[in-house]
Amino acid sequence: MERDEIKTFLPHREPMLLVDDVTLEDGIAVGHYHVRGDEYFLQGHFPGYPVVPGVILCEIMGQNCCILIKDDLPGRTPFYSGLDKVRFKNQVRPGDTITIRGKVTAKRGLTFFVDAEARVEDKLCAKGSLIFTLVDNK
Repeated sequence: MERDEIKTFLPHREPMLLVDDVTLEDGIAVGHYHVRGDEYFLQGHFPGYPVVPGVILCEIMGQNCCILIKDDLPGRTPFYSGLDKVRFKNQVRPGDTITIRGKVTAKRGLTFFVDAEARVEDKLCAKGSLIFTLVDNK
């Protein structure tokens, strides 16, 4: 699934749409985001040595994982309701392509629990347990 199709499920739009493609493989969402270097979040983080902020890595993982619950998304917006055991292991810099993997581990009503990780090549950059709650659009 490419960006245009992703937009049919996610409410995010540029500059906050941070997933280039996603595929579903046996209950696992595998996606990619290529860091171009001109993203707004790199402008001041850090001058002369741009690094993708950890909070943005969490957002990238979250957007990728929301495709796992795409059938529940119409008419609803996914909001983070928690982050657990999030760890940052390596930097992500301009020119890197992030590979994101995530799977749903539990569901309670419209709340979803997901384990996710972000890697550049074989290096683990971020991982954690993400919690989303879907809220009806009104």
